[in-house]
Amino acid sequence: MSPVRLCSWYRSLCWRTSRTPFANGFGQKSVCPAAPGAAALCRQTNSPWRDGTRGFFSRGGGGADVEQQTLEDIAKNIRERQYKRVVVMAGAGISTPSGIPDFRSPGSGLYDNLQQYDLPYAEAIFEIGFFHHNPNPFFALAKELYPGNYQPNLSHYFVRLLHKKGQLLRMYTQNIDGLERLAGIPPEMLVEAHGTFATATCTVCLRKYEGEELRPDVMSGTVPKCPTCKGVVKPDIVFFGEELPRHFFKYLTDFPLADLLIIMGTSLEVEPFASLAGAVRGSVPRLLINRDLVGPFAWRRRPHDVVQLGDVVSGVQALVDALGWTQELDALMAASSEKAATKTEE
Repeated sequence: MSPVRLCSWYRSLCWRTSRTPFANGFGQKSVCPAAPGAAALCRQTNSPWRDGTRGFFSRGGGGADVEQQTLEDIAKNIRERQYKRVVVMAGAGISTPSGIPDFRSPGSGLYDNLQQYDLPYAEAIFEIGFFHHNPNPFFALAKELYPGNYQPNLSHYFVRLLHKKGQLLRMYTQNIDGLERLAGIPPEMLVEAHGTFATATCTVCLRKYEGEELRPDVMSGTVPKCPTCKGVVKPDIVFFGEELPRHFFKYLTDFPLADLLIIMGTSLEVEPFASLAGAVRGSVPRLLINRDLVGPFAWRRRPHDVVQLGDVVSGVQALVDALGWTQELDALMAASSEKAATKTEE
């Protein structure tokens, strides 16, 4: 198996079930001990997409006489502002081109650093019970992944440009690396489904902190402690079994309003995020830019679905070229890079 990069590794942990200490009693392991009715981050062997049944929000495919759309059709309708409420779903595949380092490759700094903690199994690093027992492995990971260590790429800036043009309704991301914010996408336009390093909470007294307040401790390899009660301060990353952020429930209004859904760089295997792919109306086009066919695109496409397979950045570039936005996007990226360089010098 080829090396799995850090963000991909985080994604894979969200659904892998081997050696987990929790089971739901139906032969299907999960890590969802949250209160009934609460949406919690789950990894399941029997995803609604993977067993051939429909997901939570899936709708029928409609008539067979609808002409199949192409990437150029999608681009034309964006350019002509036929789509003004675009929802974007994104996963680890949009972040790995930014250089997030290998986790599983022996010899890599992050891999070697985590070996000293003797994790009982890889998933433990994102399990809240293990975190309370031993937070050191998570903060070793956080040091590597903390916002500012890596820079956004073309995929992130495309979404920023979509927002700049007033056509982005919301971006839903599985990623915890903060690259969407660094690209300039406003927090109110983001739903960070698996949490964020931008804020943090004391695990004892629940005092709130800004993520930057933790940076000195995290970067020095020290577990951040609350000055009020001496409890461990945990970044607001969603661990297995924890409730999803309240912002996640914006999908209840966003997806029915969407006139285009773009899905990029995700395996659609983590629930409940994965089932959002079926939450838009059946008449709404869905564009998948991804390495592989995933979720409903793999087993039952809708008539208006469009698929662009291959490298994610190349797929986004193809869309940008079809839109005629290449020069504008290049200028946006150049300005952002210059701003970042100036900030670094200061």
